[in-house]
Amino acid sequence: MSTLTVRNLDEDLKIRLRIRAAENGRSMEAEVREILAQVLLDDEDETETQGMRIIRALSGLRIDELELPSRNEFQRPIDFGDLDE
Repeated sequence: MSTLTVRNLDEDLKIRLRIRAAENGRSMEAEVREILAQVLLDDEDETETQGMRIIRALSGLRIDELELPSRNEFQRPIDFGDLDE
């Protein structure tokens, strides 16, 4: 294990860290380890491509059951109503 010293930490940040650690029942040191692990492990997920994210998001959908319009239908013109008003 390595040791990391953080100097010039803003006092307000240190207080917030102390409160967060107490709320989670950890020491400040353990809280910092947890925060770093969460942030750095989340960065690993960024290697997922946009396409992989789309596939994952759509994986539960049953798109094979969608009723698709016939390809030989022409698109209907848009009715803008009476534009002379």
